[in-house]
Amino acid sequence: MEQRKIGSQGLIAGAIGLGCMGMSHAYGTHGDEAESIGTIHRALDCGVTMLDTAEVYGPHTNEELVGKAIRGRRDQVVLATKFGFVLGSGLTGLDGSPANARRAVEGSLRRLGVDVIDLYYLHRKDPAIPIEETVGAMKELVEAGKVRFLGLSEVGAETIRRAHKVHPISAVQSEYSLWERGIEESILPAMRELGVGLVPFSPLGRGYLTGAFQSSAAFVEGDFRRNLPRFDDAHMAANQKLVDTVKAVAARRNATLAQVALAWVLAAAPDAVPIPGTKRRAYLDDNLGAASLPLTAEDMTDLNQLASMAVGDRYPPSFAKTAER
Repeated sequence: MEQRKIGSQGLIAGAIGLGCMGMSHAYGTHGDEAESIGTIHRALDCGVTMLDTAEVYGPHTNEELVGKAIRGRRDQVVLATKFGFVLGSGLTGLDGSPANARRAVEGSLRRLGVDVIDLYYLHRKDPAIPIEETVGAMKELVEAGKVRFLGLSEVGAETIRRAHKVHPISAVQSEYSLWERGIEESILPAMRELGVGLVPFSPLGRGYLTGAFQSSAAFVEGDFRRNLPRFDDAHMAANQKLVDTVKAVAARRNATLAQVALAWVLAAAPDAVPIPGTKRRAYLDDNLGAASLPLTAEDMTDLNQLASMAVGDRYPPSFAKTAER
């Protein structure tokens, strides 16, 4: 698999990463640990190097799962994890304090079973703590040899600039896909000016762009998407036209919808390493087919129009306030 630079500080990973959250958090049922570990092993065998997890996924259980999966294969992995949510807060409480940064990293290192984390993110900016204080504490973790590179998640251009003055930020993780391109106006230009790489999460629109979902009835109790405005029945029906366009491109390219949606991200942001999430080997294999799917100028023209067509907010108000958009 093609290797891509993430930022300008020396971090390199395979062009497609693996988001591990859904193996134990947020999306539907969990519990098939053998299949999840098998999926991680298959990913590593296929040249995927970036594995993405977080303290809050589970909480804790996702890091434990990833740690178990990479045992004996640490040298093949670019390991990314995140801190900053108050555990048990329902993803609304934030803690970007230096004390929490120091506490959280120790727990993550222990659960992952490693001596150093390759890419350590602040999961969301805490409005009560100046970003300089949080990144200052994260810088100390680099100096202590516990973290190699620093990242931020779902932050705005001003926050990136302020943080970068304290310590180079290697990556910003943010939602980016055919139906979510809000970072293009100001955030992505600031990142490229500073040499900060992009790690897009939900590059398949949380599964919607694969054509797998037509109504909210497809989501089991406890699935995070039940709470997202863009996934209510009215918005899903309105957004079907996006899926129809992806389907048309897929038909003429003899590819799946997931491959087309992911190939668009790879082409639109050649400095990015997207992290589509899955807990099944079959879906992983499908996703990885995007790495060898060149899109034509006609394909890109048809797909580029979709962002302005998306209907519905990304998050409900209580959670939207944690993301700087």
